[in-house]
Amino acid sequence: MPSGSTTDNILVRVLKSVFFKTATGKAGRYARNTGSLLQLLRDVLSKTNALKGSGYEALREKIGVLTRLLKAYATGEYRIVPWKTLTRIIAVLIYFLSPIDFIPDILPVVGFTDDIALIVWLFNAIGTDLNDFREWETKRNTISID
Repeated sequence: MPSGSTTDNILVRVLKSVFFKTATGKAGRYARNTGSLLQLLRDVLSKTNALKGSGYEALREKIGVLTRLLKAYATGEYRIVPWKTLTRIIAVLIYFLSPIDFIPDILPVVGFTDDIALIVWLFNAIGTDLNDFREWETKRNTISID
């Protein structure tokens, strides 16, 4: 994506917004409270499942990886997550849940532009940690099947 693109501009504005700063401020509290974290995941999955249409398929898939990682963290199955990665994921999901953010979700079509830009940014920012989780998940699933 070329520098200066509309998506880059939206992302910069979202990351500097009061909405994302508020979500980031809450992230540590969620990370330390298993009950709150699991409720956040239920709420995120509920919102994600409500997004109908093939246009949201990639978004649902990305959020699915994030929620599986956080669930494994919350249950103690997978704790190899840097604190910065953990709080970034939680902050992005809190932001995703908020109907009032940089571009309100109630606006048709464009309402999720900021959420999508933020999730793409997150995947780029924590790619190595996500790959490590996916490898762990694959090994765990392979061992479970045997």
